[in-house]
Amino acid sequence: MKNYDVTIVGAGPGGIFTAYELSKVAPELKVAIIEYGNPLEKRKCPIDGEKITKCISCKTCAIMNGFGGAGAFSDGKYNITNDFGGTLYEHIGKKKALELMHYVDDINVEYGGAATKLYSTASSKIKTDCIRNGLHLLDAKVRHLGTDINYEVLGNLFKYLKEKVDIYFNTEVKSVKKTDEGYECVTDSEVFASKYCIISAGRSGSKWMEKVSSELGIETISNRVDIGVRVELPSEVFNHITDELYEGKIVFRTSKYQDRVRTFCMNPKGLVVNENTNGIITVNGHSYEDPQKQTENTNFALLVSKHFTEPFKDSNGYGESIARLSNMLGGGVIIQRFGDLIRGKRSTPGRIESSFITPTLKATPGDLSLVMPKRILDDIIEMIYALDKIAPGTANDETLLYGVEVKFYNMELKLDENLETRHKGLFVIGDCSGVTHSLSHASASGVYVARYISENL
Repeated sequence: MKNYDVTIVGAGPGGIFTAYELSKVAPELKVAIIEYGNPLEKRKCPIDGEKITKCISCKTCAIMNGFGGAGAFSDGKYNITNDFGGTLYEHIGKKKALELMHYVDDINVEYGGAATKLYSTASSKIKTDCIRNGLHLLDAKVRHLGTDINYEVLGNLFKYLKEKVDIYFNTEVKSVKKTDEGYECVTDSEVFASKYCIISAGRSGSKWMEKVSSELGIETISNRVDIGVRVELPSEVFNHITDELYEGKIVFRTSKYQDRVRTFCMNPKGLVVNENTNGIITVNGHSYEDPQKQTENTNFALLVSKHFTEPFKDSNGYGESIARLSNMLGGGVIIQRFGDLIRGKRSTPGRIESSFITPTLKATPGDLSLVMPKRILDDIIEMIYALDKIAPGTANDETLLYGVEVKFYNMELKLDENLETRHKGLFVIGDCSGVTHSLSHASASGVYVARYISENL
């Protein structure tokens, strides 16, 4: 039995910033972080594109688990806004949410991000261009750290935290139990007991979180799943947008189905990468601040959100089934030229190799129409033609589409205004709560709970 004042499950953004803030506002507390994955320096995906080209299902995925969470190898975008990235503001208020996101940004700058730029959509001509063409640009400030600087910031935060809290890596929490004194986090080899327990297991902990919620009788609400593709095209097509905004969060309502399609995770001069979620291979994107690591392409996701009503509740299961079909047909991620998709043709290795665009991810040429539901694919095609009006060249034949991209969201837990469950002293923060969907919101939720605990000791 190991005894602590506070136990934090998960060393992603939520867990990191909880521990950081506790070390500042309540340094007398004994704090432990329990992390399923590896330390930052040992997080390395074995896929090298040569000897190993496909996922080999490691015990813990180096991309999704470990210090820094799934965001460690993202392109390090911290969006300061209540317009997207989660509904944290519904619990703590819009003003407080923005204040905490700015606070997190200040810490990132202090720990290695000082040379990076804070972008803003304020007074942008691009917003006018979008409105004139039936598109909507969401308002936000964006700090782009880049995958490389983001890694550096996390490394500096780890150096600070390891002197302040106890961090246990490669340790899986099997269950969380309520006791008379607080909570016990049970692992294979030992039990961590504490008065306060903060769960920050991230998106990769979605199934585990559902199990814990069921065991502790915490009410959950079915959430959405986002399904779509990752688009890759020459960086020149979107330069006028990315140079000014870095990332444009653009929303479009389709005329055919009146569905909302949005751009997500825009990576100027970036790379398309694989992602492993619960053994399912999907696609994502990275970008770097270092010019030496940049490419000639820009990539971004086009996503359609699906919400389900009675009797079906398993939105994540629906997304998983589509991703598994892609894995079955392509052995992983499928790539297709936009022109081939429009003409009903399967992309072949020859067509991909003869294209003017060089893919940044080795994927299987195929036909996305055999994988994606027709409604979602129709939405994506309509969105590509809409984007072509503000970024001519988006709808070119050689634009590359990778599928599938799926963003899984946890079942949203019933939490009070302090992100506390029905059990006093048990908090759920970050993306595993279903409340936050971004680095900035997850980090801010950790700071909030740390301050709340300090104020109510």
